[in-house]
Amino acid sequence: MLPLSPLIDSSVTKALRTAVTSYEDLGLFAFGLPGKVVVAGTIIIQNIGAMSSYLLIIKTELPAAISEFLPGDHSGSWYLDGQTLLLIICVGIVFPLSLLPKIGFLGYTSSLSFFFMVFFALVVVVKKWSIPCPLTLKCIDGVFQISNATDDCKPKLFHFSKESIYAIPTMAFSFLCHTSILPIYCELQSPSKKRMQNVTNTAIALSFLLYFVSALFGYLTFYDKVESELLQGYSKYLPHDGVVMAVKLCILFAVLLTVPLIHFPARKALMMLLFSNFPFSWIRHSLTTLALNVIIVLLAMYVPDIRNVFGVVGASTSTCLIFVFPGLFYLKLSREDILSWKKLGALFLLITGASVGSFSLALIIFDWVNNK
Repeated sequence: MLPLSPLIDSSVTKALRTAVTSYEDLGLFAFGLPGKVVVAGTIIIQNIGAMSSYLLIIKTELPAAISEFLPGDHSGSWYLDGQTLLLIICVGIVFPLSLLPKIGFLGYTSSLSFFFMVFFALVVVVKKWSIPCPLTLKCIDGVFQISNATDDCKPKLFHFSKESIYAIPTMAFSFLCHTSILPIYCELQSPSKKRMQNVTNTAIALSFLLYFVSALFGYLTFYDKVESELLQGYSKYLPHDGVVMAVKLCILFAVLLTVPLIHFPARKALMMLLFSNFPFSWIRHSLTTLALNVIIVLLAMYVPDIRNVFGVVGASTSTCLIFVFPGLFYLKLSREDILSWKKLGALFLLITGASVGSFSLALIIFDWVNNK
């Protein structure tokens, strides 16, 4: 848990000593007003990217999931239009949940999302033996077409291509939970640094296990034919499969219920930038929530590929929040000797994050230019 340790050590300790209760206040405490503005701006951009990418999944996957339950051809119907469904879901579910004033209220929806993800990982494991390799697709005229050769069914330990530049930013995007650490810490029963570290270790370990199992067996199922969205592959090779249809709905609900959880730190950062000197107001709270929801819905409607969001946001803001900022905060706030192991670890985080983020972002931009 190296990426989280400097942040937890510095932020939770300072929270106990200085009443710092947010990532933005930690930036203020360490580097003054510029630190607060930079941290808050980074959180807003990162979380808007995260929420819009999750809504993009709902827009693209929900119509396909619904159509598999319907007999006959329903193309052109409003309930199979991704943008219409996205608007209905955001107005009826995302916005009301996002209005909740405390992050603790979202613990129940978060637990439900986790169990949906467990179901998804189990189905990915089981369905590995339901899709034969070489992969086959049924053509319109009834002829089966081999989509890859037998040699392509051998797993490769490493495979580098231009798509590899999206791997590290996407992983950084996936494991980013830093902006919620202090709000969660403040709502713990009998909060302490040890309890917060246990919560973090458990959450990261369970998330890593689910991600690893899903990615491993997803690759062992499709090999070089893996889609950027894993569920799309099952739609091609196992159409109208009952379990796959069920897991699609579960994963969509999991993604949907995650959006309000990510919305909380984004709204808090925006309100701290604009209304930090004002008392809490339901009017400001509601209008800020509405503004953020409008932005993420518009982005979800008009961004063509989820990989673009994960890549750019992961390479820029996610690496800052995971690696750069924790390293900077620990170096600035800790009174230990500069040659101590913890300060050297923080320095390593800082250099690694800045190098990897800059390199990945440069390669992604280069890839876009070449494709155009």
